[in-house]
Amino acid sequence: MSAGRLTTHVLDTATGRPASGMPLDLYRLIEGERLHLGHFRTNADGRCDAPLLAGGALLEGEYEIVFGVAAWRAGGFYDEVPIRFRVGDPAGHYHVPLILAPFGYSTYRGS
Repeated sequence: MSAGRLTTHVLDTATGRPASGMPLDLYRLIEGERLHLGHFRTNADGRCDAPLLAGGALLEGEYEIVFGVAAWRAGGFYDEVPIRFRVGDPAGHYHVPLILAPFGYSTYRGS
């Protein structure tokens, strides 16, 4: 059984705090189609309470997390922030953070 997992963390640089209560959706991309895997919401620490995927549910392939920025903070510049990435080793830990600013954002593969 795979020990792999997929996690995320959202930080708001405008306030210097975690993005608490942000909705996000996870998709797996298969032959150009998006398969919805789940809807989540960040906790007070800007993380989800459990991995988005773990163990045998994390498969090799392409995924997308869509962060619902406008649903979290109305009136901002961004509506949604989609981040697509590839899982090459399902036994690995894939951490996909979003560092959000009012007019920009960044991401990286965290640990």
